[in-house]
Amino acid sequence: MRQIAALPYRTDDSAEGIRVLLVTSRGTRRWVIPKGNAMNGVSAHAAAALEAEEEAGVTGWACPTPIGSYRYRKRRNNGSSLMVDVEVFPLAVQDELPDWKEAAERDRRWFTLAEAADNVNEPDLRDLIRSFAATQFRAAAARTTMLGAMAQKTGMSQMFGWFQKLLPAKVNFFDLFEAHVATVVAGADALARLFSESRGRADHIREINEREHDADDIIREVLHLVRRTFLTPFDRSAITSLVGSIDDSIDLMQSAASAIDLYEFSDFDQEMRDIVALIVESSRVLSEAMPLLRNVSGNGKRLHELTERLVRMEGHADEIHRSGLKHAFQAHGATDPMGFIVRREIFNHLERITDALEDVANEIDGIVIDHA
Repeated sequence: MRQIAALPYRTDDSAEGIRVLLVTSRGTRRWVIPKGNAMNGVSAHAAAALEAEEEAGVTGWACPTPIGSYRYRKRRNNGSSLMVDVEVFPLAVQDELPDWKEAAERDRRWFTLAEAADNVNEPDLRDLIRSFAATQFRAAAARTTMLGAMAQKTGMSQMFGWFQKLLPAKVNFFDLFEAHVATVVAGADALARLFSESRGRADHIREINEREHDADDIIREVLHLVRRTFLTPFDRSAITSLVGSIDDSIDLMQSAASAIDLYEFSDFDQEMRDIVALIVESSRVLSEAMPLLRNVSGNGKRLHELTERLVRMEGHADEIHRSGLKHAFQAHGATDPMGFIVRREIFNHLERITDALEDVANEIDGIVIDHA
């Protein structure tokens, strides 16, 4: 048997930076994630989003690429106990409904990742939740001011640790990298709202533009810092390539928003929304990966896992892009050629964003290869 599930999440200011929503099952009242059977004519991630709305009362952006799967045994009314494979799709929560279809039958609660993992029964699901933005990797990425501790935890020599002390104390490369990615995350969220809400379009476009301006300020600061710093944490060309690819991501979001504003386009195809969901999730994965660069040697394995996920999502976006263009041509090519041209341009803008996010992943991979 096969099922689909949603892992609803939201970001916050906690140490982990993320929380997930669990609901109680109707029978045993144990904590689970919203799940159900696949639906005919409905894509797997869209079905997972519907389950999240019905069982947990949340709506948002379901990523078309699953983060993994887990197994559990389901007891049927006839007494049989069958193994079920469940594909899990991350869902970035936008709205938490005060009332929902199964509100009388279930409780819902936000948990930290560690709490959520401890409260579910299935070992595979426990591991999936922990891997979503693992606390231990964030802890490993934290900076230390003790030279001996740095050498012990990272495997760097005492001499290299001493060299690290020569880096400027007030302005830090890693802080700038993380701030740069934060503009991408915020831009992706604004892009998602632009594609989902008919109201406030001008505000969403304006926010994307503002985030792009913030990113420009950050990349200028990085480039100035590269020029005036004697020792850099990575090769100078690696730093400039990394921030350049991050900047391309937010620049292309601005280009997509500008095209939507220029053509006053609002008739978004489902494939467009699916690519946007991939952009949202890819940005979140980047925000998890970036702090791990503070300790590349210790976090190399996890960084490779995250960049692999980004590359996989970009490949999925390519498939959706091709399918969306084909459907758009079939629907509008003969009767509304200008409508098809506009749709093709917007599809291409979105596809370029996913390409740029993959470029960031490749730059991170290059740093891992060189330093881990």
